[in-house]
Amino acid sequence: MLWPALAGLPVLIILLGLGTWQAQRLVWKTDLLARIAAAAAAPPAPFSDPPAPYAKLEAIGRFDHAREALLGVEIRANRMGARLIVPFLRDGGPPILVDRGWVPLDGLAGLPRPEGPQRITGYIRFGEAAGRFAAQDDVAGRRFYHFDPGAIGAALGLPGTAPYALVLLGPAGSLPEPAQTLPRPRNNHLGYAITWYGLALSLIGVFAAFAWRQGKATRA
Repeated sequence: MLWPALAGLPVLIILLGLGTWQAQRLVWKTDLLARIAAAAAAPPAPFSDPPAPYAKLEAIGRFDHAREALLGVEIRANRMGARLIVPFLRDGGPPILVDRGWVPLDGLAGLPRPEGPQRITGYIRFGEAAGRFAAQDDVAGRRFYHFDPGAIGAALGLPGTAPYALVLLGPAGSLPEPAQTLPRPRNNHLGYAITWYGLALSLIGVFAAFAWRQGKATRA
């Protein structure tokens, strides 16, 4: 019985450790989702550098529509589209790339492009590394397929662009079509915790059955 117990003990410790880690992640994610819900219900907070993630923020500045670009590819209602990215120029701060929302590629000419000082509300989207199979950016055509704020800003002639974007929040039914809610990460940690603790319990059950059979064989 000694060697089976010594072989199974490290596995049991690992399984219990993974279950405990997921339980801790569950508490953290639940608290994060509660804070996101509170931020969504509250008025927007003033924009600050560095900005708070998962918060509804308000920024003041003006759009530089002459440098707008398109990000990604997305089909909606059988129409090919992309995210409309426009630099937002602020006094006393670096330019911010603003994701105004989804636009159809065949309707760019008729989009509203507000001029002058603007007060906008949105949430922060940080940059992402390009995947191994990411499409090649078309810098000359201002078409980008992964979100790298520094590279996009430099390509648009705006070095020093902030390393994040502001994704606009707004109602549905208009173009560009903005996001309607703050992003909410998935919370699967309860299921993961149950899985790891369940495997640990199964291991204990298997060892108990093995020990009972060994003891029965010894008595016989």
